[in-house]
Amino acid sequence: MTDAEGRTLIDGFAGLWCVNAGYGHESIVQAAAEQMRQLAYATGYFDLGAEAPIRLASALAEKAPGDLNHIYFTLGGSDAVDSTIRFVRYYWHAKGNPERDQFISVEQGYHGSTSMGSGLTALPAFHDGFGVPYSWQHKISSHYVYRNPHGSDPSAVIEASVRELRAKIEAIGAGRVAAFYVEPIQGSGGVLVPPPGWLKAMRDVCSEYEVLFIADEVITGFGRTGPLFACEEEGIVPDLMTTAKGLTSGYVPMGAVFMGDRVYNTIAEGAGGKAVGHGFTYSAHPVSAAVALEVLKLYEGGLLENGRKMGARLLAGLGSLADHPLVGDVRGRGMLAAVELVCDKQKKTPLPATLNPSIRLFDRAWEQGLIIRAFGHGVFGYAPPLCCTESEIDLIVGRTKAVLDLTLEDPEVRAALA
Repeated sequence: MTDAEGRTLIDGFAGLWCVNAGYGHESIVQAAAEQMRQLAYATGYFDLGAEAPIRLASALAEKAPGDLNHIYFTLGGSDAVDSTIRFVRYYWHAKGNPERDQFISVEQGYHGSTSMGSGLTALPAFHDGFGVPYSWQHKISSHYVYRNPHGSDPSAVIEASVRELRAKIEAIGAGRVAAFYVEPIQGSGGVLVPPPGWLKAMRDVCSEYEVLFIADEVITGFGRTGPLFACEEEGIVPDLMTTAKGLTSGYVPMGAVFMGDRVYNTIAEGAGGKAVGHGFTYSAHPVSAAVALEVLKLYEGGLLENGRKMGARLLAGLGSLADHPLVGDVRGRGMLAAVELVCDKQKKTPLPATLNPSIRLFDRAWEQGLIIRAFGHGVFGYAPPLCCTESEIDLIVGRTKAVLDLTLEDPEVRAALA
């Protein structure tokens, strides 16, 4: 990319975790233009539809895990999550259990910025001043392996989370809990990767208590972690799954809710032939659908495979920085990674707040020709496009080291290291 001052940059964050296919694909532009000429808009109301979203829904259902055979299109990730809240409520009302109205999510998770979704989100910036979370929105602790009070042993982390989820369900009342929301990898919380088996263990607890399991794959979907969907890595099938971002590679807005047969059939039977009162003007927009179909072709035409190879190179390259005095942890999966900075590796002391990491480190990376996510607690986040070459990955790593070296000279950091 080129900024307003003529500086050339590598986008190591794919916009906002979304330009998975990379910039400048003429075939995507062509797909959008052709659809605009043919049919620029079609409503999904009144039993109407258009060819492109119908074809896209069919393709996604075919590629989705298990029986996630029903697709509801949204404008993005936040309203996809908000839609699931409404669908979950409708599901339990249709089953004759309206008392199941309590929702659980995970600390440091992110589930959008709508009024209800921001309450499921567990990051203070999305709560302060907004009066959320609501009383029906509950949390359990994050798996956050690097800073987990139960240690870093995978089995200990999993056992602790299972105990806490069970206890939370029992405390609320097993017959009151409607759904559990979780990201396969927590993105905005700092790219927090759970131990292998953690996601499946959470799924198993939800199945035991008949709690609907919602996988939020808005960030992890469409090749970001390796496979098309991160849930595939643990062989789980959620009851509902939210996606967006990589669905259209950010070229146009679109999100999607994937719904399992059981949930769909219950809602359909509960509706009894009448319309379910939920929908958006731009749901199933034909231009967005045409773009998504072309993006899917690109993924299957080699981008997924390239992403897997380059993801391994990215994690190896960032791992080579582990000995740097400021690097406390390197973590990731596929083309999704993080480097956590500390002033004391033994005590895991975060960078001093006076450094204002989210601004200063982002600006410093920009000056070095690199776009990354700089989280407020001193974590660099990476989500490069799947089309990256080996040399581009190496530049991301090299420019990261340059930022680390410059940061080592900051007076605030030197004082903290002294």
